[in-house]
Amino acid sequence: MAADAARRKLRPATQLVHGGTTRSSFGEMSEAMFLTQSFAYPTMEAAEARFKGEEPGFIYSRFSNPTVAMFEQRMCLLEGAEAARATASGMAAVTASMLAQLRAGDHVVAARALFGSCLFIVENLLPQFGVATTLVDGADLTQWKNAVRKETRVFFLESPTNPGLEVYDLQSIADIAHNAGARLVVDNVFATPMLQRPFEFGADMVVYSATKHIDGQGRCLGGVILASQALIEESIHNFLRQTGPAMSPFNAWVMLKGLETLPLRVARQTESASKIADFLAEQIGIARTLYPFRKDHPQATLARRQMTGGGTLVSFDVVGGKAAAFRLANALEVIKISNNLGDAKSLITHPATTTHQRLTPEARAAMGIGDGMLRLSVGLEDVDDLIDDLAAGLAAAARG
Repeated sequence: MAADAARRKLRPATQLVHGGTTRSSFGEMSEAMFLTQSFAYPTMEAAEARFKGEEPGFIYSRFSNPTVAMFEQRMCLLEGAEAARATASGMAAVTASMLAQLRAGDHVVAARALFGSCLFIVENLLPQFGVATTLVDGADLTQWKNAVRKETRVFFLESPTNPGLEVYDLQSIADIAHNAGARLVVDNVFATPMLQRPFEFGADMVVYSATKHIDGQGRCLGGVILASQALIEESIHNFLRQTGPAMSPFNAWVMLKGLETLPLRVARQTESASKIADFLAEQIGIARTLYPFRKDHPQATLARRQMTGGGTLVSFDVVGGKAAAFRLANALEVIKISNNLGDAKSLITHPATTTHQRLTPEARAAMGIGDGMLRLSVGLEDVDDLIDDLAAGLAAAARG
């Protein structure tokens, strides 16, 4: 294959098989796994030059590692980013993306509809370090504008959101941020890089939990931060180097293998999710079905403008609240109960008692999370088997 500069012309599915590959002298086909903490230098002068940044090369796997670097380069090619840094988990990526850019006295505006741990970072952790935060309704552009202060440095959001699957206008929010001299950070984990490319809509930084679709088979934790070369070098690289949330070489190798099949998996899961959403919307025992590409979704037009598919997640409210939702989930045989998502196996969770359980009932209500809500991550099983499984669950929920 040609150098990475030439690979940029290749289409995503090809990039995900070949992009960023660096081979050793053995010419291995599968990417090499460099399980090493440190690296040897030919001379003391070479060691000095590397530590000063005057000579390229690896120093210590907490800073960088050949296998991890291949994963980072492949993600850059897929996302259209200049640079990336991998982390030990998705939450390490979110935390670093914020803390590395912020100082005491700064201000952050974030959408209220966030994953529970992301909300903790915004509401609890940042204020401990003197960073003020404001939560807004992410779909209301006026609230974003009105929340801006002269100290505002970062806008942060998920789109689609977890678990309500709200879709936000990335270009308009980016424009508001940039007019205020702030940067937009987008958590793109639900859409995946296959269905939405936030940089095309003005995002300055994109973060992922690679644990989800990128691994895609429930094996390893990981995260990644993507941005311009300048932004990565200015803030992210040194923050990660000094604080240490490094992705292990083994996990990076697993992620590389996951990326090879990402287009196939996401396409199949999205197709199945759409069919399941249509099925659920017709059931008497379902009060509401949320799926971005359905015509009854509040932001369906926006979703189709920003995304190339509705995604692999479906959320729905079961008539009868928590008790009925529990009966439905407990009756499932193919779909497993788990708070993970993006897996080859279909997974279901009850957000009010798991991912968002620490929130007050009022806060959950403001995010549209009721006691009857279930979030389904659609896997690679036959879609008819999944529909049969849900039908059996609905029957159990109705029996009371």
